[in-house]
Amino acid sequence: MTPTPYLTPAQTVAESGFSLDTLRYYEKIGLLDGVERSASGHRRFTPADLEWLTVLRCLRDTGMPIADMLRYAELVRAGRDTFAERLAVLEQHAAQVDAQMAVLRRQREYIGAKIGHYRTALD
Repeated sequence: MTPTPYLTPAQTVAESGFSLDTLRYYEKIGLLDGVERSASGHRRFTPADLEWLTVLRCLRDTGMPIADMLRYAELVRAGRDTFAERLAVLEQHAAQVDAQMAVLRRQREYIGAKIGHYRTALD
């Protein structure tokens, strides 16, 4: 059996895009669970931790509130029996993302119109 390839906190920060403070916070509140420690007490992240951080990065970047992320994490840890609930959480979030994207599209169109106005005025 091959040993687990561990990532240092610095490598995990670089790979995940989260700051070390955020990683510590996520561990403290339970979003990041079971981070291993070396004999000296330093955090050692696994590829599975990094994969989970990719999920959290996506959820965070798309505006999911921490409370909803915690709910989703609890459901994931609870196992296969929570697939329907996880699906519902993600579908609700996707609907919120779609609504926000629609707002951003309208705002982008407005900005584009303003840019057009100023370009015309400068000609």
